[in-house]
Amino acid sequence: MNEADAKSQSTRLRKFRSLLLNGVLILAVFIVVSMFQSRNMLATGGQLAPELRGTTLDGQPYDLADAASRPALVYFFAPWCKICAASADNLNRLRRWRDKSELEMVAVALDWREAEEVRDYVQRHELDIAVVLGDSTVARQWQIYAFPSYYVLDREHRIARRDIGYSSQLGLLWRAWIVDWH
Repeated sequence: MNEADAKSQSTRLRKFRSLLLNGVLILAVFIVVSMFQSRNMLATGGQLAPELRGTTLDGQPYDLADAASRPALVYFFAPWCKICAASADNLNRLRRWRDKSELEMVAVALDWREAEEVRDYVQRHELDIAVVLGDSTVARQWQIYAFPSYYVLDREHRIARRDIGYSSQLGLLWRAWIVDWH
């Protein structure tokens, strides 16, 4: 290898290290911000999720306990929330990838005035999961103070993951998949 090739290889190596360091720093900032945002949510690591009972948008009774023995994704949204709207397609894709027998998925509408605005939201985003009409009691029990918020529950419905804000399709898939290993 001549001197010019060695210098070129050294430059590429420095650029790669710089890019890698920047990636690690961005990931670290993302993790810290995410931890900060979710600090007031229910704790993970063995805490059982609160009960979730209510009426679905279709007028049917819903009880999360009926999904015992399978993991669950409980997604809290508000019909006026733009970030919720941006993540709705990710929920639909996750439903297509994870069968109902493998993963319970439920969206809980909060901060709504009329069921019609929730119905419009669900139709506009073609949500293919159960939608429960929640209220301030549900929000308080689940410690929801921002939208969207979600919890991933293990097979015993202990809180395995939690987060606030937009979650990419890959992020939702990862969180729902990793809960299978608990």
